Amino acid sequence: MNHENKIQPALRWWSDQQSKKLFLEAENIRDGLLQESFSIRQSLDILTIDTMNLSIDQISEYTKKIDKFHHSLVQLSDRLCPVYIQDSLPLSIQCLLDYWVKSNSHVYFHIDLPGNWQNEPMECNLIVLMALEELLKITLQRFAKIIATHISLKNQEHTKELTVRITYSDLSTPMFYYNLPELKYLSKTLEFLMSGQCLYKHQNFRISWHFYW
Repeated sequence: MNHENKIQPALRWWSDQQSKKLFLEAENIRDGLLQESFSIRQSLDILTIDTMNLSIDQISEYTKKIDKFHHSLVQLSDRLCPVYIQDSLPLSIQCLLDYWVKSNSHVYFHIDLPGNWQNEPMECNLIVLMALEELLKITLQRFAKIIATHISLKNQEHTKELTVRITYSDLSTPMFYYNLPELKYLSKTLEFLMSGQCLYKHQNFRISWHFYW
């Protein structure tokens, strides 16, 4: 199988993952934000009609609705274009990992991100961040036997490196994870889009994933 035939399935998988992500965001807007905006609109109509008879509790309720709507918009904005993505890849990664740390309290996280970083084009930062998010989805959402996750970002003289090491509580899971087609697709896609090199290996209880660009 030549290089072109190898990369095509990987790019189709990547495109499918991003399409699903956009579809879910559209569903969230239709089922959440649009419904919430309609509710706020109705509340504003009541305000114009019955302003003099509003209680403090009613005013507080309307304020909470607007605050919730604003918070949802901020979250949507961050998902569509991650915060700090134009200025700092390490800060963007930290913001992404904050969510995963909070939603996986059973997993020990060790995060090593540099304070100084030579900035790159936003498109490059976004691809790296999206790839890391896909990797975390593949590993953390699918398996409950993870006990530790180590994530590091290094800026060497001519090479940048993102490393993710995942430690499991049994020996069979790393072998199963190592053979997942999604991991191969993710690695091939990164190599193609970033002209880098993506390697992964398993040893005993651990899977290590390295991306160089």
